[in-house]
Amino acid sequence: MLEQYIQNEYLRAFVLLIIFLFVMRTILFFIERISLNLTRKTKTTLDDKLVQKSSRPLTILAFLLSLKFVLEEIVLTKNTMLISTNIIYTLLIIVIAYLAYIVVDIVIINAIKKLTAKTKSNVDDSLISLMSSVLKTALVVVCLLYILDLWGIQIGPLLAGLGIAGLAVALALQPILSNIFSGAAMIFDRSISVGDLVYLDADTKGKIEKIGLRSTKIKTFDNEWIIVPNNKLSESNIQNVALPEPKSRTVIPFGVAYGSDIEKVKKIVLKEIKSLKHLEKDPEPTVKFLEMADSSLNFKAYFYVDSFENRFNAIDEANTKIYNALTKNKIEIPFPQLDVNLKK
Repeated sequence: MLEQYIQNEYLRAFVLLIIFLFVMRTILFFIERISLNLTRKTKTTLDDKLVQKSSRPLTILAFLLSLKFVLEEIVLTKNTMLISTNIIYTLLIIVIAYLAYIVVDIVIINAIKKLTAKTKSNVDDSLISLMSSVLKTALVVVCLLYILDLWGIQIGPLLAGLGIAGLAVALALQPILSNIFSGAAMIFDRSISVGDLVYLDADTKGKIEKIGLRSTKIKTFDNEWIIVPNNKLSESNIQNVALPEPKSRTVIPFGVAYGSDIEKVKKIVLKEIKSLKHLEKDPEPTVKFLEMADSSLNFKAYFYVDSFENRFNAIDEANTKIYNALTKNKIEIPFPQLDVNLKK
């Protein structure tokens, strides 16, 4: 019908592309509006995220399908048509794979996250992180295989060739596979989980943010990431502050001047320790008189807090309370000093 008005095939194809794209995008727009109205009535936000995130890929999908229909209006050579069609189909495969990932990531992964949020353990959170990485890799592999088959590259002989060169491939992939299995082993062994505070050495310490296929990301107290390969991490001596339970012991050293009433000091400090916000009552806090040093009587207060995450706040609170209580009760807190006597 358009041939009567537009003689140039390229211009006619462009007009058809605009028409097809407009029609398909209009249909998608109404479907999206209807879907959003329906999803707003549900309690969960997962369906809203799904509709919003899939909007752009569906638009690209509509454009590629419109482009495929329009190609038939242009007279091309057989080879050119074949290459053009394969390029469009390749892009379609990539977009569809991305849509599949969105659906799985939002619907399945987020649904599992909601269930695991009810559990006290962080092991399932680590497994979800690893599962997400495996999903991405699997989708890339499947997508690549489809694209190779589309372009006429026989997958069978390729896999057979990989089988013949299996030893070389295995040796090349050994570090990668080692990292993958090491990460999975640490998660199943429950030696580390996302959110745990770990100390590897004097310079490597922080909270585990993500356990991936190849490496584990540790966030330091300076808000920096330390990226450690999983196989190296599994071979290291890990001090996991979060295990075997979140509660953590805290020690506060302090000193008083000679001549102070030791029992009175213990009573005052113990009273202040028992008033801390995050104090764990079992085991009970204690105050020990440790030594008669050069210029002070040295004590240490021992107590547990409910979680390692609250330990630094508890140290600050305890030091403040102890200092104020000793000062209020006129118990001298000594400090290093040097007396110099000059002879005439």
